[in-house]
Amino acid sequence: MIIIPAIDLLDNEAVRLFKGDYNQKTVYSQEPWELVKAFRDNGAELIHLVDLNSARKADSTNQECISRIRKATNVKIQIGGGIRDLEKLKYYESMGMDKFILGTAAVTNPKLVDEALAFIGTDRIIIGVDAKDGIVKISGWEEDGKIHYNDLLKRLDSQGVTQIIFTDIAQDGTMSGPNLSSYRQILRDFSFQLIASGGISSVKDIFDLTALNEKNSLYGIITGKAMYEGKLDLKEAIQNSKS
Repeated sequence: MIIIPAIDLLDNEAVRLFKGDYNQKTVYSQEPWELVKAFRDNGAELIHLVDLNSARKADSTNQECISRIRKATNVKIQIGGGIRDLEKLKYYESMGMDKFILGTAAVTNPKLVDEALAFIGTDRIIIGVDAKDGIVKISGWEEDGKIHYNDLLKRLDSQGVTQIIFTDIAQDGTMSGPNLSSYRQILRDFSFQLIASGGISSVKDIFDLTALNEKNSLYGIITGKAMYEGKLDLKEAIQNSKS
């Protein structure tokens, strides 16, 4: 299991939103490309990068910033936010990104999931499943996907998806701890490599999630706000995840 530091980009700044609310943002860096160097130096193997502008409205506000982030270091990056066609995926692949997260498109365009898996392979495609009260949210979490996450996971499983990120939106950015019951249920009922996201605020949360990992299907844990605000030391978290 690995610890994955997160960079959420909004208007070329690294931010965190509270429960996905664009009106409740905190800016943590105006030079996000410098963050990846710090994460690398603290032992990160993989970085979670999300283009919030593109997730919301599929625009290109952050493209130059994303390019600078990719050029800053050779640490692996998984990128998501606004990947809704193969052209965007191919663009990021040509840029040198390592893994690609489909969120909205996985709900609204199942055919794209099939095409992406065929084009890039199951080991590089991750589906972001973001839910509130069990219902999947799309378009930067601002629209209702009209499907329960369990029903979406069943469909993704049948399509051959092997990796997912599950985020409980009600926990995201709150530092109130992860939704352990949802992760326990997903790990029990499905065989995906799971990345946990939302609410992780301490080493204890990491230990609690690790305790659920009986089938070794918990691939990683994403941390954001807790790390930026000094509640969770990235280097210590990475060391504990390997102990």
